[in-house]
Amino acid sequence: MTILFTVACLFALGLVFSVILYFVAQKFKVEEDPRIEQVEKLLPGANCGGCGNAGCRAFAERIVSAESMEGLFCPVGGNEVMNQIAQALGRTAVEGDAKVAVVRCSGSPDCRKRTSVYDGYASCKVMASLYKGDTDCSYGCLGLGDCASACEFGGVSMDPVRHLPIIDTSICVGCGGCAEACPKGVIELRSRGLKERRVYVSCVNRDKGAITRKACTVGCIGCGKCAKVCPFDAIKVEGNVAYIDFTKCRLCRKCVEECPTHAIAAVNFPPKPPVAPVEVQAKEEQQ
Repeated sequence: MTILFTVACLFALGLVFSVILYFVAQKFKVEEDPRIEQVEKLLPGANCGGCGNAGCRAFAERIVSAESMEGLFCPVGGNEVMNQIAQALGRTAVEGDAKVAVVRCSGSPDCRKRTSVYDGYASCKVMASLYKGDTDCSYGCLGLGDCASACEFGGVSMDPVRHLPIIDTSICVGCGGCAEACPKGVIELRSRGLKERRVYVSCVNRDKGAITRKACTVGCIGCGKCAKVCPFDAIKVEGNVAYIDFTKCRLCRKCVEECPTHAIAAVNFPPKPPVAPVEVQAKEEQQ
């Protein structure tokens, strides 16, 4: 009898609390804008965080609540998806600049000698927390592939010979996952550029020139020659390393020819025609 009475009391209490919770939920419920679900369905559903939000749902909520589309861009869906969303909301989409990841380090073993051996857990993040790295360059790629593991689209792999990341630009959507995973910050998102052509300094070493050159033969020594020859004021040298502003760069490649350590990368350009002997002689005479 006691057991039955206890069960009945618990059942009654549960019923009362259920009714109370129901009325509380009805009183304080928040009506969700149906456009959020509509926008979420238009998004690719990658939940990569490349838009700067926790996922596609959070991005959809941000878009609906925003007054305009300015500053809102889904790197996976691109301008096509943003235009569809704008049409669904009766707004005007703002053209976004497609980005792609680039590796700002060219320190392969033939250019950057190994001075120690790392025998710990195979993770760049762990290795970076223990010591500067296994070379004299404390800024370069550690080569353990955290970036490749972080890429949800399979667009990053590790070169087994050069021990550097390879970005497959046909897969890369510019979400920034690999850049965020790199503890050394050698991966950067840059504009895809006209005809997929890009010019950037493939080095982030901030040591003085002599120290950098000793650690890596293709490192930027901060000499400033590239900045002086740039006709568009697109290059700045700060902290002993040059940086090319892709919003100003016009891809003339004068900096590439001027760099004494070949630290500036020029991607997807056709080969230059050979210079005629007469032109070479005239150039030597001018110098």
